[in-house]
Amino acid sequence: MIKTIDDAVFTNKNVLIRVDFNVPLDENKKITDNTRIEESLTTINKVIDDGGIPILMSHLGRPKGEVNLKYSLKPIADYLENHYGYDVIFADDCIGESAKEAVKKADFGQIVLLENLRFYKEEEKNDIEFAKKLASLGEAYINDAFGTAHRAHASTAAVASLFEERYAGKLLVDEIQYLGKAVQNPRRPFLAILGGAKISGKIDVINNLMDKCDSILIGGGMMFTFFKAMGLEIGKSILEEDKIELAKELIEKARTKNIRLLLPLDTVIANSFSNDSESKIVSLSEIPSDWLGMDIGPKSIELFEKEIINAKTVIWNGPMGVFEMQNFSNGTFAIAKALTKATDKGALTIVGGGDSAAAVTQMKFKKQVTHVSTGGGASLEYLEGKILPGIAALEV
Repeated sequence: MIKTIDDAVFTNKNVLIRVDFNVPLDENKKITDNTRIEESLTTINKVIDDGGIPILMSHLGRPKGEVNLKYSLKPIADYLENHYGYDVIFADDCIGESAKEAVKKADFGQIVLLENLRFYKEEEKNDIEFAKKLASLGEAYINDAFGTAHRAHASTAAVASLFEERYAGKLLVDEIQYLGKAVQNPRRPFLAILGGAKISGKIDVINNLMDKCDSILIGGGMMFTFFKAMGLEIGKSILEEDKIELAKELIEKARTKNIRLLLPLDTVIANSFSNDSESKIVSLSEIPSDWLGMDIGPKSIELFEKEIINAKTVIWNGPMGVFEMQNFSNGTFAIAKALTKATDKGALTIVGGGDSAAAVTQMKFKKQVTHVSTGGGASLEYLEGKILPGIAALEV
């Protein structure tokens, strides 16, 4: 059993909260997508409203276990103050005297934000001694960082074991409920849309969803490995040579299980990997040997839209093309738009983090789907049916 923050009252308590403030920053240290911060506010406010002090800890980027101010959380502290009006005490370390002093100094109504956890190698090693230093700062623990729940790190796994009072935050609960509802008890037809560059990162997801879905749509770079498995010319399109046999097996498995595995009918190809390259739409059998696929084409969009709009549960993970380039973002945009139409018709629509979430946010459709996951890798592993260490650690 996992207790949630609704089961607790945090009056007069210092509450250690693992948040996921690993947000994208531009070269001027400005936040370009605040979704993860926004989604953590309910948990933070609950502690403040109860009369407790939230002590927030997070990682940012990959500083590789060393202090690197390029990855400092100070810009996040400034953002919490300037954008949301919180009174933030920033500790320039996540353990030691600096952290202790910040907590000691904090008064009710204030927030403490600790410096980047990954300035220490011990964080990613799930080191118990490091976890004890973190745990000494609080009297209760909340994990509200779904984006790191698939990692057994000191701040998500080891530290939780040191608290009798350990809870799941609102963001974490929402993620478990929405993803769990989709996978364990879906309203049918249940449709999965999988894209992105590589099939290798999605093998377990495809295998797991084949036991649960009615239909699976494949797009993005991974579609070309499937096309190659079907004996088609794919030109210079992205290919995982060592996964061709696997793609054949997945096609056969879908046939055996009577799952509709739908691949694109046409593709937008280009003569170079550039937004400004010459491009054209061709059917799958017409890709020239010196061109490469960049997006799904209009016939594919029409086929996929029809499937999406008729579904009752939809999970989407991975863009349909190179959506970062405007000229090849049409397929991804169309899928996002179709998801909003399905939502309007009463479907449960879930966007599974990562690039898909970025696309939906960029296209301003975030509020028009049921749920946008904050965790790319975590949502994938959850969809694979894996037990996530950060969630398992909260069991009481």
